[in-house]
Amino acid sequence: MSLEVPYRSIPDMFLQRVSATPDRNAFGHPAPDDSGPVWLTWAQVGQRAKAIAAGLRGLGIDHEDRVAIVANTRLEWVIADLGIMCAGGATTTVYPTTDPEDTTFIIADSGSKVVIAENPAQAAKLAGASLPEVTHVVLIDGPADPEATPPQLTLADLEVQGTLALEREPDLIDRVVQEITPDRLATLIYTSGTTGRPKGVELLHAGWCWEGVAQADLDILRPTDLQYLWLPLSHSFGKTLLCGVIHVGLPTYVDGRLDKLVDLLGVVRPTLMCGAPRIFEKVYNRAVTAAQTGGAAKAKIFAWAVRTGKRKVAREQAGQPVSAGLRISYAVAHKLVFSKLQARLGGRIRVLVSGSAPLSKEIAAFFAAAGLPIFEGYGLTETSAGNFVNRPGRLKIGTVGQCLGDLECKIDSDGEILLRGAPVMRGYHNLPEETAAAFTPDGFFRTGDIGTLDADGFLTITDRKKDLVKTSGGKYVAPSAIEGMFKALCPYTAQAVVIGQARNYCTMLVSLDPDGITSWAAGGPLAGRPYAEIVASPQVRAMVEGYVAQLNTRLNRWETIKKVTVLPRELTVEDGELTPSMKIKRNVVEANFAAEIEKMYEGTLAQL
Repeated sequence: MSLEVPYRSIPDMFLQRVSATPDRNAFGHPAPDDSGPVWLTWAQVGQRAKAIAAGLRGLGIDHEDRVAIVANTRLEWVIADLGIMCAGGATTTVYPTTDPEDTTFIIADSGSKVVIAENPAQAAKLAGASLPEVTHVVLIDGPADPEATPPQLTLADLEVQGTLALEREPDLIDRVVQEITPDRLATLIYTSGTTGRPKGVELLHAGWCWEGVAQADLDILRPTDLQYLWLPLSHSFGKTLLCGVIHVGLPTYVDGRLDKLVDLLGVVRPTLMCGAPRIFEKVYNRAVTAAQTGGAAKAKIFAWAVRTGKRKVAREQAGQPVSAGLRISYAVAHKLVFSKLQARLGGRIRVLVSGSAPLSKEIAAFFAAAGLPIFEGYGLTETSAGNFVNRPGRLKIGTVGQCLGDLECKIDSDGEILLRGAPVMRGYHNLPEETAAAFTPDGFFRTGDIGTLDADGFLTITDRKKDLVKTSGGKYVAPSAIEGMFKALCPYTAQAVVIGQARNYCTMLVSLDPDGITSWAAGGPLAGRPYAEIVASPQVRAMVEGYVAQLNTRLNRWETIKKVTVLPRELTVEDGELTPSMKIKRNVVEANFAAEIEKMYEGTLAQL
């Protein structure tokens, strides 16, 4: 059955929301003194977005003209994005961590005419670049430079100009919005990619509106919820959530400062939060290390509580009744252990959603045991991010759930997941050959992911097609599955990278979480030592190798990790080893740590 979408465009959906609930809270942001959230109603957001739209029209922005946003996740990002689309334009998203070379490439390749930069430092990335199509740079923070080329103005100036234009022509933006059709370009998102030059993904209003409506049927978004949105809005996951927010009308606190996240959860007290697995891994690591370093009694109670919770979840997953005795035991486990974990997340969480990278099955089971089930989902930039997701009442741990709306999915003969439907991209910007190669003859998008569908339509992702490792012995290994298992076993892990392509056995690079490993070292001979010294110590090596030994008992013979190297630092976006959505760029990691990898294979005679 086809999904009914009652909107022509995102601005149409947005203005209908403003009209329906003008006085309800829409978006919150941090107060200047960080005393708590400050809220704008839908009417206030509508007024500001229309003013920005009118200001952009005054700068020459017309239908499908691109306007780039180079900024962190913040309220102004949301309002600017809405303003761009209400002007008829299309938003080019640029991660604030993108280096100057790639930033200018994206702006030039997209043909963006206006750049909205967070501050002078972001605007400075354009200095000296040849960007003949850029006519203006708009600064969210900081003063405009009167000598700059292209000319600069502030976002506040732009809003003032737009407000004056609307006083002269009150229905200007309403008329523009009427002309925006579903097949118009709404967003250009450049795939950060784990390899190669970023490609511009053309996403249409029809697909984003479909996403908004499809999410409403999941019981994940409710008007009575309060969402904490910290995800990068330059990423499709954050963008698709905004579409659901507008359609459903739930209040959303917007704050991309990750260093403030843990503290602010207790202030904002959300009922809904979406994130990448790394956030949930950090919470898991803290909970486990706190228990392990809190004394033998505390560790024993924690381990019992987790076992009890997992027994309860296992019965629920199998569709079996939970006995009265198990229910009583779980109530005790909740009071002694799990209630404290829930309080750490603000005490009101109803729904957690994980996406953008694989979530370890073991970590998912831990959160479900704690009464905080994570509803893992799946999607790609090319398919507007939201394609499959688990949902309340329909959770299968280890899967990414069932498809949204009327999206079509089939599994190709080689196991590749193929998708067709409204949220799929129009194509790669100015890349007709790559676009053609991305689709099957009957119009299905080739995801590049390997997976299986069960009888109930739940999708399980095996691995990225291009990430599968083939050893010199001809055996295939799925790195992400092994890496996820290790992160669940070793609570001090930040990242793990399995190596083995064309090698005669598998090895692994491991980086350790600074907070976790510092906690582990406390009270021992390494207490108070610098991070680099701790991770280079024989004690840490022995600890990590112990966890690798546990991992190997769960693997096939050809998958086992023969050697491991503890890295001197975490992998970072800045060093090019992670995408902004925290996916590992394996080729960069292997290049950056080539010496460490080769050392693990020196004089190798071991066979699989």
